[in-house]
Amino acid sequence: MIIFHEIGSLQDHIKKERQKGKTIGFVPTMGALHQGHLSLISRSRQEADVTVCSIFVNPTQFNDPKDFEKYPITTSQDIRLLIKAETDILFLPSVEEIYPKGTQVDVHYDLGYLETILEGAHRPGHFQGVCQVVHRLLDIVQPDTLFLGQKDYQQCLVLKKLIELISSPTHVIIGETVREENGLAMSSRNLRLSDEERQKATNIFQVLSAIKTQRNNKTVAELTSAAEKTLLNNGFSKVDYVAIADAETLELLPPDQVPPNSKPLVALVGAFMGEVRLIDNTLLT
Repeated sequence: MIIFHEIGSLQDHIKKERQKGKTIGFVPTMGALHQGHLSLISRSRQEADVTVCSIFVNPTQFNDPKDFEKYPITTSQDIRLLIKAETDILFLPSVEEIYPKGTQVDVHYDLGYLETILEGAHRPGHFQGVCQVVHRLLDIVQPDTLFLGQKDYQQCLVLKKLIELISSPTHVIIGETVREENGLAMSSRNLRLSDEERQKATNIFQVLSAIKTQRNNKTVAELTSAAEKTLLNNGFSKVDYVAIADAETLELLPPDQVPPNSKPLVALVGAFMGEVRLIDNTLLT
């Protein structure tokens, strides 16, 4: 694996690979890597000739500065994992390399409805920051394929929208959520949970599974209310949302509706275990 810290040297190397007729797969991360990230690396190695992974903790997507400060940094371990996974290239830039003119950028991405609900509603400015850094990374790497994880479901739809807005030819592949044996979705934020909190956090997966099982017998309001109550009764300090939405548009279903079988749906949860905010989702089809 070759590690690049500077944009120019990375682009020179990618250019040489392209001249050989090779395709480029890209997995952007913020580090603290786990099996979920590595599954995307594996997918990229199957689909593309050269796999590029970036590790960059992007300051512009944290609406809570304390959350940014507490984000786990495990670079040495990440490098070992990427080498073992046979990653071709690691891009490890500084904030100054990504934002040479500073992080205050005037560009606004017209994300429409996607930015007004769920994560967008509870984390103002978050998706603008995500688009800002991914747009920059796409310009730098210019990959043929971008690999994203389903756990960040709304973010996947946002980045598809970004690619449409900037007229990028990059193709998006979304990998399935990788879970621990107890069902907890793998996440870098799990490192901040105690053993007890980690066990309690599995209730997110349990309520999502319950929604999937009971979807034909109860209304959206009944399903989401029961899920929220279960989370609060099992150690979660706050529930931002439990929602059922159209899987393609993320349009929320009316509370009095029984989720139909006629279209793809997704159930989503955002909730706090102590100070750690966790998200998860499951497709209901």
